Amino acid sequence: MTGSLARLPSRGVILSGQVASFPSVDLAFAWTQAEDVPVILGQVNFFMEFDVCFFRSQLAFEINPKDLRQGSSSL
Repeated sequence: MTGSLARLPSRGVILSGQVASFPSVDLAFAWTQAEDVPVILGQVNFFMEFDVCFFRSQLAFEINPKDLRQGSSSL
């Protein structure tokens, strides 16, 4: 870890994970002894592997595998 966490011991691991019926992906997890660091599922690369939409007013979210088409974009 770098920045303000560089002085603390930390560990990391890469695991193969599966979300719902989507194909398995490698997910990287890291943690440290700092008690004031929030933990977010797969913070290291989860959001690079999945498209996630949050619907705050409905207290819900939707997860889909990333769009594998290169160069595509939508707004």
